[in-house]
Amino acid sequence: MFIKILTKIKLFQSLVGLVFLLAFTLPAQALFVSPPKDPIPLIKQIFPSATQIGEKSGDVPIWSIKKNDEIIGYAFETNDINKIPAYSGEPVNMLVAINPEGMYLGAKVLEHHEPIILAGIPESKLYKFVDQYPGLNVSDRLKVGGNKTDNMIHIDGLSGATVTVMVMNVAITKSATKVARSLGIISASDEVTLPMATILPDVYQKSDWQTLVGDGSIRKLYLNRDTVDQAFIGTPVEHIDVASAAQKQDMFAEVYFAQANLPNVGRNLLGDAEYQWLISTLQPNEHAIAIMGNGYSFKGSGYVRGGIFDRIQVLQNEDAIAFRDLDHNRITDIYLDGAPSFKEMSLFIVRQHHEFNPGTNWQLELLVRRQMGAIESTFTSFKGDYDALDSYVYRPPIVLPESELTLTQQVWQEKNVEVIILAILLLILLATLFFQDILVRHPTFLHNFRHSFLVVTVVFIGWSWGGQLSIVNVFTFLQAFMSDFSWDLFLLDPVIFILWGAAAVTILLWGRAVYCGWLCPFGALQELVNVVSRHFKVPQFDLPFAVHERLWAIKYLILLALFGLSLDSLALAEQFAEIEPFKTTFLLKFDREWPFIFWALFLIIINIFTRKFFCRYLCPLGAALSTGNSLRLFDWLKRRPECGQPCKTCAKECEIQAIHPDGTINMRECHYCLDCQITYFNDEKCPPLKKLARKKQKYKEAQIQTVEVT
Repeated sequence: MFIKILTKIKLFQSLVGLVFLLAFTLPAQALFVSPPKDPIPLIKQIFPSATQIGEKSGDVPIWSIKKNDEIIGYAFETNDINKIPAYSGEPVNMLVAINPEGMYLGAKVLEHHEPIILAGIPESKLYKFVDQYPGLNVSDRLKVGGNKTDNMIHIDGLSGATVTVMVMNVAITKSATKVARSLGIISASDEVTLPMATILPDVYQKSDWQTLVGDGSIRKLYLNRDTVDQAFIGTPVEHIDVASAAQKQDMFAEVYFAQANLPNVGRNLLGDAEYQWLISTLQPNEHAIAIMGNGYSFKGSGYVRGGIFDRIQVLQNEDAIAFRDLDHNRITDIYLDGAPSFKEMSLFIVRQHHEFNPGTNWQLELLVRRQMGAIESTFTSFKGDYDALDSYVYRPPIVLPESELTLTQQVWQEKNVEVIILAILLLILLATLFFQDILVRHPTFLHNFRHSFLVVTVVFIGWSWGGQLSIVNVFTFLQAFMSDFSWDLFLLDPVIFILWGAAAVTILLWGRAVYCGWLCPFGALQELVNVVSRHFKVPQFDLPFAVHERLWAIKYLILLALFGLSLDSLALAEQFAEIEPFKTTFLLKFDREWPFIFWALFLIIINIFTRKFFCRYLCPLGAALSTGNSLRLFDWLKRRPECGQPCKTCAKECEIQAIHPDGTINMRECHYCLDCQITYFNDEKCPPLKKLARKKQKYKEAQIQTVEVT
């Protein structure tokens, strides 16, 4: 018998060796880590007509691409501007090209270290993702997948690498925005634009000049000769038309200005008849600015020659509004009591296309020119502010633009349904553990409940959500802990983060058994396969305990080997971590090269004949989790003195052989299925309970009935 067992073991070892040989001697594309690419050939590919590619330079490093002497675009690497760690803890470096108008011309992956992509998703799919950017604009708000929202352009994600492409999208858009701002393609202003205000039509009270100037309804821009001279210091015309010492305080320009289509301003300033005429001539969303001045002419002579008023303009929200002769009307008279006399008085119409907001601050800019020779001249400008009084306009409440969510917030918002369902599942599991002594007294219910929970673990946590923990996660955490640690890296996948939190808590309270027995999708899949096979009476094969106990060491040796590799190269450790079939089974759903599929199917099919073979002997993640078993606070699996000597019922029934012949439970190997506890409380199955029951029955039979004598 022992010789047959050894023969089977050797046969299995040969089979495993063959699989590993195939798995780790695949062509390069099967276990691919993208090497750094030279960006210059890719730039030439994006700009086939380029005649010159400049050196990468600047505070925001970019290449300037020229055709002859004309700049036709810019290129940059995302790692030079925004190094955002992806799932592996390393950024995905990309080459991005834009034209001078801010349009994306191309995006190419230069280097990546993503574990999800390493062997499972070909680079062609990654290229297809970045190929969506040409034709979009830097100012566009781009979002990967998800529900459609306003003001968003949606681009397709990459199945199996959602976190990766979301990080890539943020790296591309943020880097492109910085480049575009540094080049002046888009404005760097973050000023909030006020919603369009409405002029209140019935606000009017008879007033005089002093009242309207005093409350700010009419504003004044006053310049003396000294102020103008000071403004030209350092210019070529510094010494032209300079005022003498006696003239320094003389008035150079006195300009009053107001928003004339405000009823309380226009009716008092122009009179009722002129105001009504003005309002009747204004088209919807047009406005009138009254300007009155002495001294330096705000009209100038340009409007006579070309119909352009080149000395004044109105500024609002960084928009400059200039006027032509068709926008101009003379003011013939001012009806306001106490008004001074003016050399020039005009109305200027702000046309609808300027989208002038009567409730937002605006400025009148007066341009002063000094002539230098017959043709050349130099300008400087002076500004005066205007704010419509609160009583004149209705300003809607400011609607602040929705702040852009961080990448982590976006991911959690997208996964809120999964997070809620997973939280409910964990609460159910927690309740099961707390009330286990009650539930084990109802074996049929507990078995059905456990099998249903395992189905949910496989279908939802595993296949739907990709929530399979891996030894790669452990190595990534250790690498991050030893370098620049950031929680953002681990928060990028909510399901994985929550499962790791649950694993940490349950390890502290009950050991690794809870995660491996209830929450691990591949462990659950193995157990369900074995349950079905037992239902159909398939013969089961279990190794003798002495052999079984020694095979436990394999997974710890694998863990140590992978850990050693990770210290030298995380990418290399990720490749050899393919001993875990998790990626093939759940993340990629068997859509990859045949040796990986063969290995995963082999580990699943072997469970037809024995339960959880991979978990017991090969799983490096289980080995890593069991190292924290010494921290376990509770020991709720009950044992009796008779367990092991002489009773061995539980040890024989433990389907993963986690109970030693002496009756002790090895919590490093236990998966908390609670089968031993069902036996422990079953007085028809547990020998010590059956023996106790027989003693009680004999005692009752031996009792002498008391005879009552009357």
